Amino acid sequence: MSLVERRISVTLASIYGVRMLGLFLILPVFAIYARSLPGGDRHSLVGLALGIYGLTQAVLQIPWGMASDRFGRKPIMLAGLSVFAVGSIFAGFSHTLPMIILGRAIQGAGAISAAISAMIADGTHEENRTKAMAMVGMMIGISFIISLVAGPVLYRLVSVPGMFFLTALLAFIAMGLVVFVVPDVPMAPAAQATALEPLRTILTPTLMRLHFSIFALNFMQVTLFLVVPLALVTHAGIAVQDHWLVYLPTTIGSFIIAVPGIIWAESRGLMRPVLIGAVTLLTLAMLAFAIGYDRASVLVGALFLFFVAFNLLEALLPSLASRSAPAARKGLALGVYNTAQSAGLFVGGALGGLASQYGGPAAAFCMCVALGVVWMAVAAFIQPPRKSV
Repeated sequence: MSLVERRISVTLASIYGVRMLGLFLILPVFAIYARSLPGGDRHSLVGLALGIYGLTQAVLQIPWGMASDRFGRKPIMLAGLSVFAVGSIFAGFSHTLPMIILGRAIQGAGAISAAISAMIADGTHEENRTKAMAMVGMMIGISFIISLVAGPVLYRLVSVPGMFFLTALLAFIAMGLVVFVVPDVPMAPAAQATALEPLRTILTPTLMRLHFSIFALNFMQVTLFLVVPLALVTHAGIAVQDHWLVYLPTTIGSFIIAVPGIIWAESRGLMRPVLIGAVTLLTLAMLAFAIGYDRASVLVGALFLFFVAFNLLEALLPSLASRSAPAARKGLALGVYNTAQSAGLFVGGALGGLASQYGGPAAAFCMCVALGVVWMAVAAFIQPPRKSV
């Protein structure tokens, strides 16, 4: 990668990571915090609070992506981060589940993922795009590690309201990065001229399979964190402030395996088999959770498998989506991709909460296993695009 490509990739991945850190911080503790609120024992409401921001993101990803094609990436990123900060502050002042749900919905309205992904695609050559998207995936993974380690500690120090205020601060830091650090990247002239063409022009079979893939990945992610923190307390006897002792080694170990796997997949042209393998591994992890969520050893082992697969997929899927999208409509195409991602967060939170409430943790994980089996069949037909000569 050239110096400019590295700067673009690192700074935009950092902004993506800072925003995701703000969203991830409450994941490992919110189900426990909700117990102190009226109605907090209803998993359906807790799942809605965790996933509602995915609904507003799903509704607004495409408009924000189209707007970034028309008005530029940076202005849209700043506008979205401002909305995200407002939602974080609102949630911080809220002390009932319905008001927190509203604050999370406002957070999700700042849907800038498509604009960031499109700007990375604008500023990198195709042969380097997987590396750039891998940086985004790695930054999401690093945000995961930080949130899983820091979340329980911050929960003890400032509780969930304080974590929402910290999230707002992170949004303001990200805005500063957009203004003062991210270099200006020219968009293809055709991108602005054709951004409003019919949506069907970017709904190719390959992209639709990738949209389903990111939906399924985020469905499983939010369902996992709806159940696992409570399982670690109830069945493993690990206090919430000590959960980082489980999360830190499993996530770091998963990185040690996933990063070489990403490099190997790209350098050997084996993205498709690695993708299928990661989906299979994720499905096996969910099966392990379903069978042994009440045993500490199974919980830790399944978490490790989950994070290996998650880190692989977080790098491979956006890279494949950006390379498969029409050059002149990347903002719109990636808006659809991120809509599917956000929808997975919302549907996973809503259905995962309902399944857990009425059928117990095993029901939630069995639902993920069924989704994983379907995903394996879909992934078998994904064909990575040919590299342009």
